[in-house]
Amino acid sequence: MQSETSRIEAFSDGVFAIAITLLILEVKVPASPQGGLGAALLRQWPSYVGFLLSFAFIGIMWMSHHRMFTLIKRTNDTLLVLNLLLLLGVTVVPFPTAVLAVHLGGPEEKTAAVLYNATFVIIGIMFNILWRYAVARRLIDPSALRSAASMSRQYAFGPIVYLICLALAWVSVKASLALSIGIAIFFALPPGLLVRRK
Repeated sequence: MQSETSRIEAFSDGVFAIAITLLILEVKVPASPQGGLGAALLRQWPSYVGFLLSFAFIGIMWMSHHRMFTLIKRTNDTLLVLNLLLLLGVTVVPFPTAVLAVHLGGPEEKTAAVLYNATFVIIGIMFNILWRYAVARRLIDPSALRSAASMSRQYAFGPIVYLICLALAWVSVKASLALSIGIAIFFALPPGLLVRRK
């Protein structure tokens, strides 16, 4: 029997797949390399950094979305709208990634990093709103309440830490991006892992 949320998951998977694929389009082939092709390719390091960061972030967002909908068993119109708003944030990711890649290491890198981190603050908020709505309306599997509680605790950190990254970008772009990587690793972990260790 087909799950009630299967169409949401299929559509969402398609959006994640397109967004993650579009990232590579910002990594350009040098047209007229000065000093040789190798040097020109090395000068594009910001594009590689932006691509790898956003590839990891979108991949981990997809993992989180998959985990979420493993527990969500029923849907309604509001959940559909909230999921679309989350996907709106996901589709935007290639743009701030391109801005970061162009300006990383330059005089406008702080502004680019602020835009980049602000995008993930919004996405983190949307993840929380979607998940907490599903829990509040009892759209999740009743047998998975323990897993849901672990997930709620983990998701609560997202917007807060991304806000810290956003503020940190004004002080140090490198530190902000390093903390972002740490957040990505944290969200890649299964929600119940820290609870089991405790």
